[in-house]
Amino acid sequence: MDTEGTHDSRGTRSGRPVPRPAGPPPPVLPPRPRHAPASGSSLGDWLRTPRAAAEPGLWRFGHTPRPDADPDRVPDRALISGAIVSLLAGILIWSLWRNGYVPHSRILLELVTPADWWGLERPRAAQNALIIYNSLVAVLVIYGFGRLGNWNEAFRRYAIAHPQPGRALRTALAGAILVWAFTKADEVLPFYYLALGLTPPSWLFSGTNEQSAAGLETFGTVYHLVGAAAILLPIARAGGWLTLVRELRGGKKADQEPATPGTSPADWPQLRAAGQAAAADRLAADERAGRMNDVDCVRIRRAWVSVKADPSRLGPFTDAVLDHGARACLHPSGERDLPTRAATHDLLTSQVRLGRYADFDPNPAARRGAGAAVDPGSLGSSLLAVGPFGSGKTRHLVRPVVESLALQALAGKAVVVAVCAAGSHLGPDDGYDVVVKPGDPASAYDLDLYGGTDNPDEAAGLLAEALTGDLPEVDAQRAATALAQFIGPYRAAHGHFPAVPVLRELLDGSPTATEDLRARLDTDAHRPYIRELDARARQSRALGDPGLALANRVAVLDRPAFAGFFDTTGETRPFSMRALGHPLRVRIDLPERAHPEASHLITRLLLAQFTSGAAARRDRSLFAFLALDDGTHAVTTESVRAVQRLRNCNAGVMITLRALGDVPENLHTALIGSVGCHMTFSGVTTWDGQLFAQAWGTEWVETTEVAKHTVFANQPLTRAVHALRKLATGKAVTTDAVTVRKVERERWSASALAHRVPAGHAVLSLTTVRGEHAPPLLVDLRS
Repeated sequence: MDTEGTHDSRGTRSGRPVPRPAGPPPPVLPPRPRHAPASGSSLGDWLRTPRAAAEPGLWRFGHTPRPDADPDRVPDRALISGAIVSLLAGILIWSLWRNGYVPHSRILLELVTPADWWGLERPRAAQNALIIYNSLVAVLVIYGFGRLGNWNEAFRRYAIAHPQPGRALRTALAGAILVWAFTKADEVLPFYYLALGLTPPSWLFSGTNEQSAAGLETFGTVYHLVGAAAILLPIARAGGWLTLVRELRGGKKADQEPATPGTSPADWPQLRAAGQAAAADRLAADERAGRMNDVDCVRIRRAWVSVKADPSRLGPFTDAVLDHGARACLHPSGERDLPTRAATHDLLTSQVRLGRYADFDPNPAARRGAGAAVDPGSLGSSLLAVGPFGSGKTRHLVRPVVESLALQALAGKAVVVAVCAAGSHLGPDDGYDVVVKPGDPASAYDLDLYGGTDNPDEAAGLLAEALTGDLPEVDAQRAATALAQFIGPYRAAHGHFPAVPVLRELLDGSPTATEDLRARLDTDAHRPYIRELDARARQSRALGDPGLALANRVAVLDRPAFAGFFDTTGETRPFSMRALGHPLRVRIDLPERAHPEASHLITRLLLAQFTSGAAARRDRSLFAFLALDDGTHAVTTESVRAVQRLRNCNAGVMITLRALGDVPENLHTALIGSVGCHMTFSGVTTWDGQLFAQAWGTEWVETTEVAKHTVFANQPLTRAVHALRKLATGKAVTTDAVTVRKVERERWSASALAHRVPAGHAVLSLTTVRGEHAPPLLVDLRS
């Protein structure tokens, strides 16, 4: 489906051939190892994997919610020790009973049976009654000590509460142990003799001695088989043995029988439902043949959504799919994937996985071990990340987020602009449509100093923010007016805005430059612009005029290294933020080492142009995102306000800082409040931690206080027992007074943020553009 240039920007079409021809399929799909479809799985399996409707910040791909923590749950150590101790105690009690060490053990039986049964010669009825009596006692001992040792919970936790086939294997092992113990306990437990006594003697002792021995042997075998069946039947039901066998047999049949078309997400049921079975068959065939990846799938789904919104596109869409299959509706660059992937992505949910929620006390039990992820829904409220040098901001946050949005740009869902220092590891140049390298003569693209606007006042406002936004002594409005008084007349006279050297001369008050500009203006047609020049001449002599400060800042860009950059004559290929309506992948490498002041100025300029361009878009269907790898010098009063206005523009900004102290103190609170997502890395200071602790607020927690009180005994025997206990344990006998109450505490204290966050971890809090919140939780960025 031809885009007819609607997704192109000036000079962004690539003349390179498409790197992935439609001929032989790639050997492995998806084509990158660190990909949402697990290694070795097919794209169809990836599509069929369920995505949980989870809370913000949770990795939804294959996520299974953990059950809520049981406050009455017995710890593993106590459960195991209790089960073993109760088992040993039960064996001891039964051994004492069986060997006659319990006095008057038959008193209950003698009360309900004739007295002549218990003489020197006992009738068979007395023997049977004694066996039944001992069997009842054995059952009571097993049941009582089983309840005391919580054997049922131990069996459930360590055998049943596991996924298949582990559940079946564990229960089978437990059943085998119980059956073995049952067959070896004929001389210990009375159940064998109970069954033997209840069996008519004529069944066993008829005929010769050999026949009687054979009958006893047969009886023992039948007894053991029946007992084993009685043991294994409930264990098999608890272990789900039959269900597992049915699933395995059903899986084999499913592998042998072809799936019905349209029953799987990989069969494109949305197209079949609309009557486009031929297109669906073509796409399903490409998926099965390995000619489709996750970007293709999401890109074509996106195109189908546009078809449903505009039915006139149905014909071109269908023709493109039938002709090109997985290569239909390509990105204007012709790319179908990134050269490399450094993070795990799920393009169906637009999520990128940052790590795993740590098994740490502040993290709720339901989140521990789950994946941590971000998506445009949370990035749309903008993100502020603070961490010292080497804490992993670029590797663990900026690179994955930029990579995720670059993949979404290939799918026609986003536009991303990454601003970083030259040499930063944000992926190879081939992974971007536009790479701007100010100060590098080999750069193929230029940067539009005026943001692509034709309005002099708007251009002056953006440029004034970049030049003097960090100077509190310069009034932003006066600076914008001073610039507009020059660039407006210059555009009227020349048809374009002034280049950097010309603008510097005008701001320096060069008489030659000013008179030349005045001479080029028509006195009748350009009378308002002549008045602007006159006003600028008068204001330049006033106290506090921003012209000198503007000239000094423009001089930073008027260096030999930047010669040929910021061209306004149209001879170069400048990138402008007005191209945010196209699914572009842009990276701007700043000369941070050679020209730090110019890099800071360009960063402020890009942030101002992005916030203006994102808000000025007519079509906001694409998610626009600006990633500032180091935004320390871009934070100004006006930029903080502009970032906050992006939430309803389907756009967001990510700003990383080494410390909040690098930002003017009067902007600390406003900066934290203007963004919805916050991330603090390991190594932040307590001063920075205090600001985040205040922003995250407090919560009600339940605390338990235990007070120990010494027990004073009055009776001599009790005092003796207490003395013996103290001698054995070394501690006085005490009682515990437990007090449970709710108190209000900080979610994260400044000290905890500074000292309890391990290396390779970060505390992440999220807020979506719809107002959903995720509390600050500790994330392990290395897993």
